[in-house]
Amino acid sequence: MGKSFKKYFWFFAGPTLLCFIIAFIVPFIYGIILSFSKFVTVTDLTMIGFKNYVQAFSNPDFLNALWFSVRFTFVSVIVTNVIAFALALMLSGGVRGTNLYRTLIFMPNLIGGIVLGYIWQFIINGALSVAGVTITVDAKYGFWGLVILSSWQFIGYMMIIYIAGIQNISPEILEAAKIDGAGAWTTLTKITIPLVMPSITITFFMSVANSFKMFDQNLALTAGLPGKQTVGVALDIYNTFYGRSGWEGVGQAKAFMFFIIVVLISILQLSITRGREVEN
Repeated sequence: MGKSFKKYFWFFAGPTLLCFIIAFIVPFIYGIILSFSKFVTVTDLTMIGFKNYVQAFSNPDFLNALWFSVRFTFVSVIVTNVIAFALALMLSGGVRGTNLYRTLIFMPNLIGGIVLGYIWQFIINGALSVAGVTITVDAKYGFWGLVILSSWQFIGYMMIIYIAGIQNISPEILEAAKIDGAGAWTTLTKITIPLVMPSITITFFMSVANSFKMFDQNLALTAGLPGKQTVGVALDIYNTFYGRSGWEGVGQAKAFMFFIIVVLISILQLSITRGREVEN
């Protein structure tokens, strides 16, 4: 068996590994090189050291976008996961029509971000028209509009993961808790949540990554208005790279720093949630 595995490993895994190297590893490494360069096209680059990074950090637009993304991610992750977990609890209790409800709640995840952005822009502007304003009048409208859009899109996906975790809990454990007199709140906080922590680890990781990387929804819903106050980091990188001639290297430096920031935050989140996991 071992010899057969070694013999055919590269035959089956080789093409996928080669595509991964060509499509991900090589562009990633080249992107790091470009972040230390001044260029217009990738064939005319000139190495300039850390000047792009200095310019990126001295640019208030990047710092403001980073702070906006941090605030948005914090609120969005909490709202999305709390509602998704609550729905998972309700739809794991034998409610009639459960499969239909699950399907309907999951469907927004199948809609593209640009389409969702324009849909919710229409809905929110319609609601705000009562007061004679639009979503781009005040940054708080754009912020909460993005939170609503993001939550509506991802709640169904996270709910499915939570349902899988809840259904994996041994019925004997819940029955023993009921016999011992544990109430609904005690069962939830002392048994269900600790045993669903692996699912919570996954959903929080995905929520954090998706919220930080949000681009198309941000572009379609507010485009950063008013006055770049609702620009996330991904949109700021796009505006820097494609909107300012001679700043391509700065945009690439911002992208690499953004990658490092998201990786560090994700590692911190994973270490915190994994430390609370228990065996079922």
